[in-house]
Amino acid sequence: MNEIIQAFFQAIELIITLDPSVMEITLRSLIISFSATLIATVIAIPLGFLIQIHEFYGKKMVINLVQTLYALPTVIVGLFVFVFISRAGPFGFLRLLFTPTAMIIAQTILILPIMTGLTISALTGVDPTIRDTIRSLGANTRQYLGLLVREARFAIIAAIMLGFSRAISEVGAAIMIGGNTQTSAFWTSTRVLTTAISLETSMGNIEFSMALGIILLSIALVVNLVMMRVQQR
Repeated sequence: MNEIIQAFFQAIELIITLDPSVMEITLRSLIISFSATLIATVIAIPLGFLIQIHEFYGKKMVINLVQTLYALPTVIVGLFVFVFISRAGPFGFLRLLFTPTAMIIAQTILILPIMTGLTISALTGVDPTIRDTIRSLGANTRQYLGLLVREARFAIIAAIMLGFSRAISEVGAAIMIGGNTQTSAFWTSTRVLTTAISLETSMGNIEFSMALGIILLSIALVVNLVMMRVQQR
């Protein structure tokens, strides 16, 4: 027990002293997850709008499929991306395997269904009276969509934050296609918080692992607090 307590205080010291290795891994994790969340947002929100506001054959089936993909295993995403970007794959010539770019692609695919489904739910939650009023006042398509976004903005923001939380906590695909490599160059390394915790723990570097774990939990706590605040609004 004393060893665990000592490791905890050493981990706090690594964070307070801004240990270069800890800060580098944290910054890389944030950049990769923010990038994936941004790309997914640009795709998911318009896609959610298209699915929700249009009536078409098989709409319920599409929504059910999107919601089913909420539980998409990370290793399946990693396998899917690996097959496509490996040397034998159709995009092997891009040499993306074991790069941060590949990790961004995997995280984007992972959180895209979640953000799309939650966007659909957010729009569904808008009072039908408001939708009918907007149309009756003669709003064009652009104005109609803009007002819907305004009405559902808090739920959409919550969907974006949930997507970021899912991305930064992902580990399966990150190891498969990132490789958890550490080089002298920042953007050629693929070691992030989750993969580094896994590696350092297996190597017996408990203090370092705990420092990274505390940072990851702190990020999750901040995101959760903001999301709760948004949901209350």
